Amino acid sequence: MIAVVGLVVSPAVNALTITNETLNYQVVFHWGVVWKHAADATLTTTKTASGYSSRLTGKTRSWADKVYTVRDTLKCTMTSAFRPIKYERLAHEGSYYAHDIVKFTNYGASTSAHCTRYRKNKPTANLTLNANGVAYDMLSVFFMLRNIDFSKMKSGNTYSTWIFSGKEKEILTVRYVGIEPLQLRDKSRHQAFHIKLKFTQDNGKKSSDDIDAYISTGAQRIPLMVVGKLPVGEIKCYYAK
Repeated sequence: MIAVVGLVVSPAVNALTITNETLNYQVVFHWGVVWKHAADATLTTTKTASGYSSRLTGKTRSWADKVYTVRDTLKCTMTSAFRPIKYERLAHEGSYYAHDIVKFTNYGASTSAHCTRYRKNKPTANLTLNANGVAYDMLSVFFMLRNIDFSKMKSGNTYSTWIFSGKEKEILTVRYVGIEPLQLRDKSRHQAFHIKLKFTQDNGKKSSDDIDAYISTGAQRIPLMVVGKLPVGEIKCYYAK
């Protein structure tokens, strides 16, 4: 069972309505005085008869292709309440290729998923993940985050949920920092909900460094910036309209 610390805030079901949405992002490598526009990403979301379909594509720019080529795609279908039905991850990173498929079954407050992993176009693993709680994938979780009513949270309050990937489940803990002014790369200024995302395994071991995310306070709750650490420097993903 996930331990929820602080104020228990559930995502507001159907608070956010999307018809057709396209969000563009610039991925920038930052190290000291070095700022390099390394990749571009596009998130498209379409309203369907039963819910939503979303796709996130990312690719390195031409200069970065010469160092390390990346062509990644995340796809998911979701219910009208943004709970995942099917998630796919297709990764082409250098000579590495991966294709993961996760099919979700929702049982009220519980979740089960069948996961198939492909490497070199051949299935290499089939497994089932179960959670006594709601679970998301690495794409649908951002729609869940956009539906949390942060205005009812105080700085330091947290909300936790499960994340299913192609081979394992993790606990995502969302810690609310507060409302902050944010300037994007195009110099536009926004008010944003600042949150920190922490991923841990079942045994409580931290899976990765924390991620900082900034979501607009406007009605559409647009993800404005995501910041992640690297062994050297950091990656900043900026909303670019």
